[in-house]
Amino acid sequence: MAEDFAPFRRAVTLKLRKQSEFQIISEVSDGLEAVQKAKELQPDLVLLDVGLPTLSGIEAARRIRTVSPQSKIVFVSQEFAVDVVQAAFRSGASAYVIKSDVGRDLLIALDAVLRGETFVSRRLAGQDLTRAQEGRARERTAQKISDADSQQIAKDAYHHEAVFYSTDYCLMEEVLRFVGTALKVGHAAIVVATEPPRARLLSRLQANGVSIDTAIEEGRYTALNAADTLSQFVTNGVLDEDKFMKAFGALIETAARATARENSRVAIFGECVQLLCAQNNVEAAIQMERLGNELTHSYDVDILCGYALSGFDGELAGQIFKRICALHSLAYSWEGPFTAEPGD
Repeated sequence: MAEDFAPFRRAVTLKLRKQSEFQIISEVSDGLEAVQKAKELQPDLVLLDVGLPTLSGIEAARRIRTVSPQSKIVFVSQEFAVDVVQAAFRSGASAYVIKSDVGRDLLIALDAVLRGETFVSRRLAGQDLTRAQEGRARERTAQKISDADSQQIAKDAYHHEAVFYSTDYCLMEEVLRFVGTALKVGHAAIVVATEPPRARLLSRLQANGVSIDTAIEEGRYTALNAADTLSQFVTNGVLDEDKFMKAFGALIETAARATARENSRVAIFGECVQLLCAQNNVEAAIQMERLGNELTHSYDVDILCGYALSGFDGELAGQIFKRICALHSLAYSWEGPFTAEPGD
């Protein structure tokens, strides 16, 4: 697996290690090293990000096809512009999975590729992405799935992640990736955070090449105070579900209209649940996470929630931690990935 963002790489490798049919033989963080390891190890599968340092994932795929021609290449990337996905398939890929869809799509994609088929994440289905592969294995999209696959999708069919962070720096790096990626490709972002992180994120986005002033003017970037937002639908510790859905529904619809592109999405980062946990109002936090899943079913949104690891000490906290993980499609930390399936 070639992925330069260590927490995401750890989360995916942990998911794969739970599957007895897979053995991870190498993890690298740049494209050139991916080519070198593919040549050395001749793996059955290679997982590549598009935006790798030293050598892009697409160029790495072209070289891997030469040095390890039997290797099946699967892209796992946040990029979903049609021209990027087409370039990935022209480079020799057999599958393309959007990062926010990993919980739902990755194992299905790997199964398809090992059967000699091709795969794209469901939100890319219906577009002419694999024309360069004519004469190779038949196309298989997430719309063409088995009954077993359908059960997996029903369980994971949302885009709702949680990051458990040990320091404010770790949280900022993850939010920067999550929000910055959305804005750079023309999507919208809503940030509901406490004051220090909100101010730091704005300056970090600017430093990382995001045209944040333009995004604000266009209405694609909205930053709100977490405590003030929470007060709109939590009174005396009780969360009003109708007020929550109306408040966030209005925010999402306004942000989505501001994007001048088809299939636009809205990235939402929030610290409201962390504030509720800090107030020992865990049930309200869990209730809000369930409502977040409802938002992902009703709107084209990707949600990232932030939790401080320091709040999960002791046996009772461990049980709460598992409940929170089970409500997310992917849960991970800078100190190690955590995943949980509903019912675990």
